[in-house]
Amino acid sequence: MSRALEQPAYLAALAPLADVGHAADPGHAADPGHAADPGHAADPSDGGPVYLDCNATTPLEPEVLEAMSPYFLGAPGNPSSSDHRHGKRAAGAVAAASAAIAQLVGTSAELVIFTSGATEANNLAILGLAAHAEKTGRRHIISTELEHKAVLEPLRHLRSRGFDVELLQPTAGGWIDPAALARSLRPETCLVSIMQVNNETGVRQPLEQVADVMAGHDAYLHVDAAQGFGKDLAPLRHPRIDLMSISGHKIFGPMGIGALISKRRPGGQAPPLSPLTFGGGQQRGLRPGTLPVPLIVGLGKAAELAGRDAEERAASCRAFRERALEALSPLRPVVLGDPARSLPHVLCVAFPGVTSPRLASALAAHISVSRGAACTDGTHEAFSHVLLAMGLPDEQLQGAIRLSWCHRTPQPDWRGVVQVVQRLRGKVPDCFACRVGY
Repeated sequence: MSRALEQPAYLAALAPLADVGHAADPGHAADPGHAADPGHAADPSDGGPVYLDCNATTPLEPEVLEAMSPYFLGAPGNPSSSDHRHGKRAAGAVAAASAAIAQLVGTSAELVIFTSGATEANNLAILGLAAHAEKTGRRHIISTELEHKAVLEPLRHLRSRGFDVELLQPTAGGWIDPAALARSLRPETCLVSIMQVNNETGVRQPLEQVADVMAGHDAYLHVDAAQGFGKDLAPLRHPRIDLMSISGHKIFGPMGIGALISKRRPGGQAPPLSPLTFGGGQQRGLRPGTLPVPLIVGLGKAAELAGRDAEERAASCRAFRERALEALSPLRPVVLGDPARSLPHVLCVAFPGVTSPRLASALAAHISVSRGAACTDGTHEAFSHVLLAMGLPDEQLQGAIRLSWCHRTPQPDWRGVVQVVQRLRGKVPDCFACRVGY
């Protein structure tokens, strides 16, 4: 069973501050209880839409905010200030968070490099290996057409510097065939970068098989694990993975914090990264700058909870998915991406006959969703690069939306959702639509 969306008592004191972000909105009526509860997702009984965009960002777990609060409101301390008690306390908090994160994926705490998020971590992994690649003359990189822009853009930059970047095409089910990787590996391949879970479809990539394919090759394997860390942990423990990028706000932690996690190879060598920024030498010189202790504590706590509550969260998400598919079945939605390979908290679906911009707008009173394919003008250039790479027909590209939820998400008014889609398809009489408020 999922935990209730209760408000911890200590949050009541923060309620006046939590609603500041709405002050500029003259139409907003402040609700201190909900504003102060970081785990709150709108309930249908509130009259507001239910949040179904957890792949974009997740609600903050109350236990995470509780862990962070003393480092925001208590005595300050810089973890680099080792000469006094306050600095040592901060350094201890950072070390504990590093250990919690490392434990989940089977590595050492000193190999957790904190960043501002997965985008920075991806850049540090990919661009940070460029000097080694140039030094060794191995300038071939393999990635996929499914990757997030935070991977594709650094790769495009390296291509402009003369690197040979090869992008593997996915299957129609949204996953990469490990045999295609095996065919593309060369002696001069320095890096393979493959995401763990696609952010649009929720489809898991076959990381274990990818790692097995690379067992006899010394190219570095980087995994963008932003959507899988804390949700699908077993693949990330594979010892052949060299680098992985994670993000706090994807696992019910705070925004503005992530990490690049490394693993040592059997000989004890860590990936030969070069820094992208320079400063005081913190974090082994790879990512200098004063560490944001409260955010790091939050990420560590989120990682701890992910390990502790993994089965409960997954069961809750599976139950939600089953209910959603059952409720939407009269609409005959087309599920995009191989359901057998998808995580249980994501549905990328298309409703033939309805375009995604109209659909997302019309559904806004009931649910908050993202357009899986960002179709704006009907041209292929406007579609999601992920769905285009999967070779989907135009009707599915035009009508794709993404629903993503979590263990804290209440069931929305599915009947209302169905009626909205039926109306857009012209299958609900106008007089009925007026009665239900459309």
